[in-house]
Order: sequence, then C-alpha cells, then structure tokens
Amino acid sequence: MDKYTLWSLRLGYSAKQAKTIQTIGLEKVLQNSFATKVDATIPAFLDDSPKSFNEYVEIRKKLKANPEIAKEMQKKEIQTFLEMKTWWIEKMNTEEFPLREKMTCFWHNHYVSTFQKVKSNYSIFQHNQILRENAFGNFKTLTKQIVKTNAMVRYLDNTDNKKGKLNENLSRELLELFTLGIGNYTEEDIKNGAKGLAGLGIGQENATYRERLEDNESFTYLGKKGNFKADEMIDIIFEQPNIPYLITRKILKWFIYDNPKEELVKYYGDYLRKKNFEIQPLLTKIFTEAFAKNTAGTKIKNPLEYILQLMNELHIENPNGRLIALFIKDQGMDLYGQPNVKGWDGGNYWLTSQVFLQRNNVADLLCNGKNLTRGKVENENAMMKKNRPLNVKLDWDKNGNNIEIIAQLKERLLFKTDKNEQQDFEEILKYDFDSKTEGSENAVMRLFNFMVKTPEFQLI
Repeated sequence: MDKYTLWSLRLGYSAKQAKTIQTIGLEKVLQNSFATKVDATIPAFLDDSPKSFNEYVEIRKKLKANPEIAKEMQKKEIQTFLEMKTWWIEKMNTEEFPLREKMTCFWHNHYVSTFQKVKSNYSIFQHNQILRENAFGNFKTLTKQIVKTNAMVRYLDNTDNKKGKLNENLSRELLELFTLGIGNYTEEDIKNGAKGLAGLGIGQENATYRERLEDNESFTYLGKKGNFKADEMIDIIFEQPNIPYLITRKILKWFIYDNPKEELVKYYGDYLRKKNFEIQPLLTKIFTEAFAKNTAGTKIKNPLEYILQLMNELHIENPNGRLIALFIKDQGMDLYGQPNVKGWDGGNYWLTSQVFLQRNNVADLLCNGKNLTRGKVENENAMMKKNRPLNVKLDWDKNGNNIEIIAQLKERLLFKTDKNEQQDFEEILKYDFDSKTEGSENAVMRLFNFMVKTPEFQLI
C-alpha cells in the first residue's frame, strides 16, 4: 500500500501530490499548503449578480413589476449557481497544494448555508470565501465572522428574529452544530441567545444589527448575566469546558476516521484549547502523528475523493466540472446544497447500495473512454459533444508480468486483499500475460475497472 498516495488523497482529492510528499516530506507539504494565497478576485460569472443589499432591493422592485424578466433572471441565477460549483471543483482539482480547498469544504459542511434557501449567489460566494481565507485560522474568529454573514442570517432565519417575536434557529445551531454540541447547554440558553441575536439581519456587505429590532434586556447565557451581542456570546461559548471536542471529532472524521476514538477526540481537543483554538497547529499535529501510524482503510471516500482520484488515475485532462458537480450531487454531496443544517453525514452514508451502483456505472463509463452522462440532451450536436470519447490511459509497468502489475495497482489503489481477491485479479490478468501483444492495454484496463468497483477502492 503506497503511503504517499494515501496521504495525497487525505490532503487533497487524488494521487497528484504523492511524489511531492515522498520527495520533500509531509511537513514541508503542510507548510506549503498553509502558505497558499487566496485569490480575492470576484469571478466574472458573478458580474451580473447583486452584491449589496441596496442592489438586491432595487432588482427585486424591477422583478415585481415584470414577471417575465423575473423568470429570466431566475434562470440566469441558476446558471450562475452551476458555474460557481464548477469553478470550485476546478480549484479543488487544479491547486498544487489542495489542502486549503479541502479544509474550505470541511468548513462549508460545518457552517452550512445553501443557495436554495439564501437565493443570493454573491452571498453564498462571500460565505465560501470567508471559509477559504480562514481555513487554517482561528476557530473562534471564524465563528464570529460566519455568524455575521448575510448568507447565515438568511439561511437560519435570523432575519425573522426580533424583540417580541424571537426566532431561535441561529441561536440553537450556534450551540448545537457550530460549537458545543448537544448536552452542553440548556433550552434556556437557546432562548436567551435568541435575544442577543435579535435584530441581526442582512446588511450591505455583512449582517448588521438594526436598533429598532434589538432586544436589549439583560439575560443569562451559559451562566453569565448581561446584555450580550453575537461576539460576546461567542466569547462566552469558547470559555466552556467542552468547546474543543465537537470540532476535533469532525476534523478527525473528515480526514482520517469515520469513527474516531473518544480518547483521540479529547487528546486533540485539549491540544486545540492549549493552542487557543488555532486550526493550523492542530492539523499539523493530527497529520504528522497519523502519518506515523498505519491508519489506511479507516474512512469511506466521499464522492469528490472518489471521482477525482479515478479521473487522475485515468489521466483525464480538463475534466468537465459541471458533470462532476452533477455526479456528486447524485451521490448526495451537493455543493452549496446540503440536505439540512447538519450537512452531509459522511461515513456509511457515502456507500449505500444506490451510491455504490452509481460509482460502478461511472467507473465503467470512464474506463471505456466515455464521459459522465446526466439528464436530457437537447440536440444532436450537444449529444455528440457530450459523448465525445475521452482519451484515457493508465500508468503500468510494461516490463512486468501479471503478478507484478497486479501488485503495482494494488499498491497504488491502496488495496489489502485476501487470497480469493488475488485469484480474481489473476483470472483477469492471466499468468501468460504479455505486454507486447495487441490488446494488452485493454487487459490491464479491465483489471483496473474491476478493482475500482470493489469495496476496497471505496476506502481511504
């Protein structure tokens, strides 16, 4: 089993970094990953999307007056939304050091905010950029920023939270899903927290308090009494004894274990508190310590890890990001569109019988040089373009015999096989295999196709 491929997948989405990790070492790769810069440029696909609250209000006035224009603009915003998914997938796939994007995706599933509910591409993009900028930063600082994004106050209905008519959604999820976890607060804390968040609504660039909607009466929050607002409430949350453990459990699940042991959760949680909730040193400690262990096969690949690894192995250049976005949506990993505020469950959720069947169908398509397919095709030209053959190829030892080639693929694809599986592989690539004969490439591709459709390939 190739340790460097394993860690390339864990720090990214494919084996692209394997040689780099082997050459310069894991710690240097981590340093380079943490040093990656964030492009602050607003992508061109957002040019026509409203970017401030005033712009949004003006556009809504025009749309109310003309239903036809409203319908066209809605279509355009949906197209922009699909472009934003494609843009992000391309970043994940092309970054030299993709750990920042993988961590952004982690935070994206921690502080969930969906386009379907928010209905503003720019707000969703802005939310995503804050996650990217703070991917390796301070957990408390990031929580403060995210709670005051227009996307979050809209997604969790804090726009409806005002004095005399409180909405508890944001207050509840701030405690339950973002920071402490169930069992570490009371229902009274949720009710009182809603008072502190009352009046926090959509602003020009970020969420802002509206004085006439605020509730400025004193209340008790996690044992402290006062008239607290969002930042002060979060400061109090981060003083609680159990604050580190929810996030360390989720980080361990995202990168290494589907079911991390509680002693590990506490061990790394205590370290996170010691480091004043800085994420970068926590990741360094987790990765460097896990690198020294044999922890392969402890996590089911999410759809992105699965499809991007497969495409990388087949040397598919410039893969269609939109088709990938649709594939992972079918697999239950819709970017900017989680099923609920809890986000994607991960673990066994990624390998239901339906998901496994979809993965096998996609493996067949790609190994046979056919692109991913999805939905109706409107005309013949589009059909021809969509089904244009892919130029796929595998790297394998042309001088090796069948046993050596099987061993090479097992190493690269992170296989631990028993005697029966080995026999299955040797049935496909027989003892008299000769790489110089016509059709040898096809024989190795058949073996690869068989291997990536086994349960072992789904693990990382």
